[in-house]
Amino acid sequence: MQFIRIGEKVISKEKLNKEINKILELRTKGVTQQGVARKLGVERTFVSRLESLGEIRKGNKIALIGFPIKNKEEITLLAEKLGIEYVLLLTQKERFEFIEKKGKNELFDEVMKIIVNLADFDLIIFLGSDMRVPIVEKIFSVQVIGIVIGHSPIKESKYVNPEKIIEIVRQIKN
Repeated sequence: MQFIRIGEKVISKEKLNKEINKILELRTKGVTQQGVARKLGVERTFVSRLESLGEIRKGNKIALIGFPIKNKEEITLLAEKLGIEYVLLLTQKERFEFIEKKGKNELFDEVMKIIVNLADFDLIIFLGSDMRVPIVEKIFSVQVIGIVIGHSPIKESKYVNPEKIIEIVRQIKN
């Protein structure tokens, strides 16, 4: 256990981290700030200020999905900087490896997990072929912004202009 001294008090960093984690866990489960405060014996304003300390951004939960993407690394780094919470980008090679390395049941399960995961987002930015974009827009009840990167079937990875992603996220946040 790691201790620090502040004046007359000896504080356990481990205990402090454990309590903060409890607060955050309860809040992510939907417990109100007041409910968390009551349950853990702290003031509601403390819970609020703790959340403010760690806040990165407010607003929509955004996911970015796309394949086949030539500049995958560049777009992934950009998505991270923009605060996009879920990124699944594949090159043409990765796209085929994803399909070929799994059995039918495993592939189906994996795709279903991705779909279920994406349903929790407020906005999905989808990069794909002219055939896939409309399909993805129909699958999800959340807002989907489709960016067509080529005519189906796409046989090679396509370059995505980072400015398109920046502009979409900028418009969503404003």
